Amino acid sequence: MKGLADNPSYIVELLEGGVTLENVIDGHICEQALVEKSAFVVGDLGALMRRHVCWQSAVPRLQPYYPVKCNRSPAVIEVLASLGLGFVCANKTEVSLVLEQGVPPESIILSGVCKQLALIKYAAKNNVQHLVCENEAELSKISRLHPSAKLLLQLTTEAHAAETSMAFGFSLKSCRHLLEAAKDLGVQVVGVTFHIPSSCQDLQQAYTHALSDARCVFDMGADLGFNMNILDIGGGFTGLEFQLQQVESAVRPLLDAYFPPMSGVQVLAQPGRFYVASAFSLAVSVIGKKVETRHWDRLTQGVNHEDTEFLYYMNEGVYGPFSHKLLGKSIAVPSVHKHALCAEEGVFPSSLWGPTLDQLDQVVERCLLPELSVGDWLCFSNMGVCGLEEFSCLSNTPQLPVYYTVSTCDWYEMQEAGVTLDSAMKNFSLVEYSA
Repeated sequence: MKGLADNPSYIVELLEGGVTLENVIDGHICEQALVEKSAFVVGDLGALMRRHVCWQSAVPRLQPYYPVKCNRSPAVIEVLASLGLGFVCANKTEVSLVLEQGVPPESIILSGVCKQLALIKYAAKNNVQHLVCENEAELSKISRLHPSAKLLLQLTTEAHAAETSMAFGFSLKSCRHLLEAAKDLGVQVVGVTFHIPSSCQDLQQAYTHALSDARCVFDMGADLGFNMNILDIGGGFTGLEFQLQQVESAVRPLLDAYFPPMSGVQVLAQPGRFYVASAFSLAVSVIGKKVETRHWDRLTQGVNHEDTEFLYYMNEGVYGPFSHKLLGKSIAVPSVHKHALCAEEGVFPSSLWGPTLDQLDQVVERCLLPELSVGDWLCFSNMGVCGLEEFSCLSNTPQLPVYYTVSTCDWYEMQEAGVTLDSAMKNFSLVEYSA
């Protein structure tokens, strides 16, 4: 996990006899209560298997390629590789990480805008053949440094351009020129990639336009003699099964019309958040508390009301595992560890802050929580997609420990899928969990 420490070998606690993830979190909180009360992460590797089963059931036509930028934990890479996923890498570090886990180069796609020359050379040296190409300048670099590359042309979409305010990739109007340039340079073009963001409100229209344009590019490429056989519909999968079903409903009839199975086209997708978000939970402790009381008058004359708000300071903030808040991402309200809310117990307007006293270090702006005390613990679920790695350098705190678990039920299912410690997951050591 980005910003989180992983050792070359992983001790995975096997949960037997009804032991739950909550029991594991309880145990580690008790351990931390005796020392520094450091934040920690618990990873449920079985969740990766469950998400994979869900993906295969909902969208069997789409071959998953995991975008490594979502979560770089070597443990995650190793499990997903053992399940047969491909990988999308954006830089040398990610390519090296995936190759170290035994992933064959043909299962890697090198993406990223404006690739550095050293990165293209590194891909060529390690026989990573599939590269995404966004423009003619990129095509020129690849032709010189990696002439045997197999290119996926990045097709821009209206939905993606609207979200980023920048149109990366090529339009349908310019694709003919780019294909002809590739032909002149002797570089292979094998397919098309595009991206529909999860924020898109009209999936049907967005995928209709994108897949129609992709079909046109495939036909142009075939006319020029290219063997067009890969279609990558990108990411944009939130992790919600309902949203996945929406995508499937929008995409399936279009694929049947434009890229039927008999066409031989391999259809890929990039589910990142879908696979890893629910697999990790973060536990943090409350290290400070501030009470603010606001007085305000209602329209009823002479009636004065008080509004009490609590500000809680945690031992981690936006300069650590919550760094994606700096990019405008929202953080879900956490649960209070071992706290069952009684009907009579009040909840109060609260906000959650990191430890720096920086005005930017606000993790949750406003939520309703029971009154907490210093030393209480909060649990944030769905933390598998951490903030971007470049923000981790702003934190002076040690990297957070990650405790990996898997239930016996999930482990048996993983073995049935062909995942074994002897072959696919050599860096794992499975031990029985003891409270």
